[in-house]
This record gives sequence, structure tokens and C-alpha cells, in this order.
Amino acid sequence: MPRPATGQIVECYGKDGRVYRGLRFTAGGKRRYISLGPVALAEAERELRHVLADVERGIWQPSPRSYSSSATEELPTFHEYAEDWWLRHERHFRPKTQSDYRWRLEKHLLPFFKDYPLDAITFDAVERYIAAKLAEDRPLSARSINMTVILLGAILEGAVERELISRNPAKGRGRRVRERAPRRSYLDTAAQAQALLDAAGELDRDAHRDRRHIERRAMIATLVFAGLRIGELCGLRWRDVDLDAGWLQVGEAKTDAGTRRIKLRGTLIAELTRVRALRTVTDADGFVFATSTGKRQSTDNLRSRVIGASVERANENLRARGHSPLPEGITPHSLRRTFASILYAIGEDPGVVMDEMGHTDPALALRVYRHAMRRGGDEKASLRLLVEG
Repeated sequence: MPRPATGQIVECYGKDGRVYRGLRFTAGGKRRYISLGPVALAEAERELRHVLADVERGIWQPSPRSYSSSATEELPTFHEYAEDWWLRHERHFRPKTQSDYRWRLEKHLLPFFKDYPLDAITFDAVERYIAAKLAEDRPLSARSINMTVILLGAILEGAVERELISRNPAKGRGRRVRERAPRRSYLDTAAQAQALLDAAGELDRDAHRDRRHIERRAMIATLVFAGLRIGELCGLRWRDVDLDAGWLQVGEAKTDAGTRRIKLRGTLIAELTRVRALRTVTDADGFVFATSTGKRQSTDNLRSRVIGASVERANENLRARGHSPLPEGITPHSLRRTFASILYAIGEDPGVVMDEMGHTDPALALRVYRHAMRRGGDEKASLRLLVEG
């Protein structure tokens, strides 16, 4: 007696919650899939009953909505499969990741691959895609192109697991554009760091009355003299700062090693003491650098209105005095590199630097910041004075 036909409804999660987009079952010795949706559960259940009944009677036939794991059967296009993949995975991504993946899909992958059946996306097709991206009037960077290929590989890996295709043509380092080593910007001298701090202080003094809660100089000082990441700076609370004992605790970190204690040195103690003195109320749970309503600062605002504006003012001042501007591409992470570079230059033990940076690989730390070891004695003395105050 033949076994009864069995199948299942494919559930996905869309913007409106759980939806039902297809059926999986076996017919003719092959795994089959029928695209439905999205539809309501009752409609999906009714469709599954009808399909399984036709399979048991031996009258079921493939339709334009169905495909199987066999290369001789019609496969979904990349557009169809990517849509299904997105609905199954979207809810697991953070909002920023969702936005990034949508950009890669809608602006780059779908315009090229949307009408390709899955088995038509070969290694050669991936190479043609890369060549097309490089030939555009305003081509993406090598890294951005590689990130789109990585997402393509992640989507196609699901098709491999479902036996819709036999191999993933976007997987492997051979499907990548060669990337140049990134330029790592930092403030190289005490004079550059002082110029940035002074510029931030000028912006504080020139700020309109309703913008004076933005402590640009203190924010810059915390990045330069404590090496915080931008998210850590925005999340810093007064309970994390012990000015009397001279320590700062980082609790919001990307990794376990990132949860760390940082020694507060003279200049930074003075800056944070000044900020606390300006606050009428310093709740332990309050943000050190809060908005005017006491909420957490936006990282985008900090990048543009604090660091970007301070760099611009510093460069204006330096040019007016006939000096070279600050290095190009100064970012919050540039100031984090500056912190580690300064600690090495003033003779801190590499283990101390690793602990305060939250690094776990000594070879990485020494490779990235080895330039600090070559500074002259006068420059090291200037850096020590800048840090200690």
C-alpha cells in the first residue's frame, strides 16, 4: 500500500507578522515547492489539501507556481527566491542591518539578477555582475561590491540547503574584488590634538544658548584620552565615572573584552569635572553627554556636529596660522587610535594599553600602533603634558 502524500505550509514573517507563502511536498520522487502568497492560513491549508489529494490520485502536474530540486524542472527566479528569503530572515536582523541589506538587494543585486533562474546564476554570471559594477559611471568601492556579493552568497546558500541548486557560485574568496588596505587616520602630534580640542572649545563658546548643552570639547577629550567607541561615548552614564578614584567603566561594549576599566588622566579628569559642575542635577543613571531633554545623544549628530564641526574649525585655525591641516578622514575611531598611540608614546605598558582599549591580540595592537614607538623625546614629552594636564 503506497504511503499517503505529505507536505507542509511554508511560514514567513513579514511586516504584518506571520504570513504563509508556499507549500512543500514530494511528488514524482522529487521535492516540490509551490509559491502561494502571501495568503491566510485557511487558504494555505485548503490549497495543501487539494494538492496532496491530486498527488495521491497521481494527477498532480507542475504549474508556473511550482518548482523542484531537479534541474529539469522550472526553478524560481532570483527575485522570487530572494523575496521569500527576505521574509524568512528579516525579523532576525537589526534595523541598521535591514536597511543595509535592502540597499544591497534593491539597488544592486536585483537589478542585475532578478530574472535569472537560480540555476542560471553561475560563477561566470557573478563575475559579469562584478565587472558591471566596476564599469559603472560612479562605481562602488571594492568593499561595497564585495559586501553585495557576500549577501548574494548568503541568499544562495539557502537554495543549496533546500537542494534547489547544487552549489553556491557566490561563495569563496575568488568571487571578490581586491580591496586596498584602509588608510588609518589618527592625530599624530600633541599639536594636532591640542588644535582639535581648542577648536571644540571655541565652538562651545560660540554656540547659541539653546545649544550649549553640547559639550564638544569634553566629548573630544573623552574620545582622545579614554579611547571610547562612539556608541560607548553616547551611552556613558555618570555611574560609570569615578572622578575621585580616577576610573571610567565601559559597560556597553561590542565584545566581552570591550567591557573594561580605563584610567582617568589629568586632562580628562578636569574636563569631566567641569561638565559635572555645570549640571544642576547629576543623576547616577543620567547620560554624561545627554541631549537637552536628558536623552542619549545620536551618533550621527556626534559625528557631524561635534567631530566634523570641530575638525573644520581646527583646520580653519591652522591654515590661518600657516600650519598644515589635520590628517584627512578624522572619525570617532581615528580618535580611538589616537588614544592608543598616545599611551604607547608616553611609555604605558602594552598590556595596560590592550586592557584599556579592550584588545585581545597583542600582535594586532603592536602592528597598528607601532608608529608611536618612533616618536622623538620632545614629542613624547608634549604628549605626556597634554594627557596629564
